[in-house]
Amino acid sequence: MARPSQQLDQALLASGRALYAQLGCAGLSQRKLAEHAGISAGMFHYHFDSKDAFLRALLQQLYEEMYGPLAGQAAMQGPALDRLRAALLSLAGFVRAQRPVIVRLVLDAAGGAEVAREFLRANVPRHVGLLLQLLAEAEAEGALPPSRHPLQRIALLMGAVVAPMVMAPAAAALGIPLPKPSLQTQVTGDVAIAERIELVLAALCAGEEAPR
Repeated sequence: MARPSQQLDQALLASGRALYAQLGCAGLSQRKLAEHAGISAGMFHYHFDSKDAFLRALLQQLYEEMYGPLAGQAAMQGPALDRLRAALLSLAGFVRAQRPVIVRLVLDAAGGAEVAREFLRANVPRHVGLLLQLLAEAEAEGALPPSRHPLQRIALLMGAVVAPMVMAPAAAALGIPLPKPSLQTQVTGDVAIAERIELVLAALCAGEEAPR
């Protein structure tokens, strides 16, 4: 059974998940968090030294929920290309579920919020490095041709898998006309995600190098 202090920690973090995407680093106050969690403002300071400490804990908790399954897929037995495919499916599912938080995080970092920038500097290399390792293993197994441009491969993967999950729903929310059928059918649904992954993996397997 969780200790009462742990339960309050989790209540505050749950409130942070509910409020962060809407308010961001600047708008997320200790008072709003405490009110949303149904506790006194003084209890916030008992559990977290500062708002920045809370934001670090919140963002790291969310990230580990993404990275854990991603690393698990990468560590499974089998060909590296199959493990890469599974990892990309896992990543896409997380991005789809957490798109508002991801968008807010990027906006906060671009706007100068040091907590967001610190978080991205510390964590982006982790999943990028994992994907680069899978690509290197697939190349060593002969599933991918040799490449002098590993970051180009990452750019292709992120452009195919992650970017549409963020940009297409944002365009729809802004009222920008999108082709029929539905957004889910073409972009955010499981079948659409799997199709894009197969397309980008096929492109990587074709092995055309970037111009010198």
